[in-house]
Amino acid sequence: MKLTQFFKAAFIAAAITTLSGCGTMNAIGNLADGAGETFMQIWDKWVAADGDIAEATMWEVKVEEGVELQDVVDAINNVGINRNIKNVGELPLSKELAARGIEGGVIHVMSFCNPETARKMVDFSPAMGGFLPCRVNIIEKEDGLHIYTMNMDMAIKMGRKMPDELREATMQVRDTMWEMLQKGKSGAF
Repeated sequence: MKLTQFFKAAFIAAAITTLSGCGTMNAIGNLADGAGETFMQIWDKWVAADGDIAEATMWEVKVEEGVELQDVVDAINNVGINRNIKNVGELPLSKELAARGIEGGVIHVMSFCNPETARKMVDFSPAMGGFLPCRVNIIEKEDGLHIYTMNMDMAIKMGRKMPDELREATMQVRDTMWEMLQKGKSGAF
């Protein structure tokens, strides 16, 4: 066992032991299958990112060389159309900033929603409304464009178990968001 794995396991064991009197064991019993694995993936990313929780909880892909912003946007929108998830808004933030005299790289925010799934999710957990709509962000870094969206496995696996119908609908949205990343990075239709 690697030393880091040992420390993670020891930390988790200590946390569970410490918190078990506070309902933690009951909450753990309500988690979906794969919660532990997903938690460990996020934990590893959080540690690697020096505690940056946003970095740890996002999926990220680098856009391939030569693919332009509009190609990325078009590919992402095409996935949404084909998978019945509505583009409910775009904010070309870098253009807005430039209009205010603030120059910088691309920041383009896209928002998507499947209204039926959103309704089911909010009925299940009103607090999940804070994650609506699903966002895809295209951000320019020194090495080019990157696409970010929330790691939806957190909501699906690390939350309390969903009814089968909701889980199936949420998995469809999750798979759509993942496809947006994959097609967006190459500008593919």
